[in-house]
Amino acid sequence: MRVPPSSTRQRGVAAVEMALVLSIFTILLLGTVELGRLLWAWNAAGEATRQGARTAVVCDVGEAAVLARMQQRLPYLEAGNISVDYLPAGCSDANCQTVRVSLAGYVHRPIIPVLNLTIAIPSFQTTLPREFMQSAGNPVCLAP
Repeated sequence: MRVPPSSTRQRGVAAVEMALVLSIFTILLLGTVELGRLLWAWNAAGEATRQGARTAVVCDVGEAAVLARMQQRLPYLEAGNISVDYLPAGCSDANCQTVRVSLAGYVHRPIIPVLNLTIAIPSFQTTLPREFMQSAGNPVCLAP
């Protein structure tokens, strides 16, 4: 019986090694990309809250531009995720002292196709003192 040379017994080993290394590398790469997307969404949620508060203090009470400005930063944001409180409660444009904008219940959905995960973004809140609060002629209060 003839023993085959060692090179023929090793045929295909490089392909198997490459498949193993490539699969691990792909998982690490996708995880890194998804972590970056999660951190971007987290930062965008905080920025959207600040942008919404800034819009709320220069526009009329109950202005729709607040949600529109927040959605510029966080496109999948829904009206149910934000709360705009004019303080003291029941105030009007003339006597409001502060505006508090809160974002809660926003969920980040990863793009990894195999996993069907949702990651809850923590709540954010920004409170700013009253400013002009008049939408007439104010370009900030126009819907983008």
